[in-house]
Amino acid sequence: MTHTDTTSPLLAPLGWSEFFRDQIAPDEKGLMPARVATVHRAKLTAQSVVGPLRPTLPPQVKTTDFAVGDWILIDPETRLLVRRLDRQALLQRRTEGARFQQLIAANVDTLFIVTSCNDDFNPARLERYLALANEAGTKPVIVLTKIDKTADPQPFADQAAALQPGLQVVRVNARSPEAAQVLAPWCGTGQTVALVGSSGVGKSTLLNTLTSKQGDEAQPTGSIREDDAKGRHTTTSRSLHPIKGGGWVIDTPGMRTLHMSDISSGLDMVFAEISELAPHCRFNDCTHDHEPGCAVQAAIAAETVDPARLERWRKLADENRSNTPVATGPRGNKIMKPAGKRR
Repeated sequence: MTHTDTTSPLLAPLGWSEFFRDQIAPDEKGLMPARVATVHRAKLTAQSVVGPLRPTLPPQVKTTDFAVGDWILIDPETRLLVRRLDRQALLQRRTEGARFQQLIAANVDTLFIVTSCNDDFNPARLERYLALANEAGTKPVIVLTKIDKTADPQPFADQAAALQPGLQVVRVNARSPEAAQVLAPWCGTGQTVALVGSSGVGKSTLLNTLTSKQGDEAQPTGSIREDDAKGRHTTTSRSLHPIKGGGWVIDTPGMRTLHMSDISSGLDMVFAEISELAPHCRFNDCTHDHEPGCAVQAAIAAETVDPARLERWRKLADENRSNTPVATGPRGNKIMKPAGKRR
């Protein structure tokens, strides 16, 4: 394996940037940067300028410490993984009963939140994905699929666009080559996108369209049940794929649940109409429910804030508060415990 200069222009198409290059210490100049492509229970695979490779993990290093999209440094002679570089963005979620957050994808520039123009369309669930992207520092884009299956996709687009200020919403037929053209502004050379959404909304089909994969190389796709528009899981692990013409796409399994945790800033961005009014409430800890002098309730009375949005904000804020650990105990010996409900 040959040595790769960390200033090499060959790295840029993989998503390498000054952010990562600035982390290289003088004694690490001889190491090879590589990008994690898959994470399995006992091994990693990675992409590098010399092609795909499988790094050797040092003792005591666990694959669960890595996410697809991570940048790592590898000894070019032994293929030993030396260390992981700091992430520019990290998508993660807390799963039921887990002590630590589950890593979804790292160093993602744009998160394509995929939903279909049928009964799968759920504003409350989309708000969860938006909060996830915001907190990670990743640009969210709503991708409406199955536009060929509905008489008028515009109402779905209007509902989606209203979920967050400045949110971009695009409409595609995931099976059509035109879908790649619609999404091309976010898929340029060196750019990384990730696909998230429920099972059956067309993520795997969209991935095949973006990567021009066919036949045995294509990701398996599944049909949806017509009675409730629910899909079956066809993607079972996360993986990094090159997009034809530039860029990289990370596919993720469909998520049945997405719990809110450590995501306050992300929620504030989704519900900007509420978070921007909150400082004008009479009480600092206003719940926007029954307190006098509540600016949010005044806006609801003036019909400038949707009461349904307030209810969804309250539910997610309470869930986030309950699931976010807080430091407790004497100074120097603090431990993290669940916060519990505020009131």
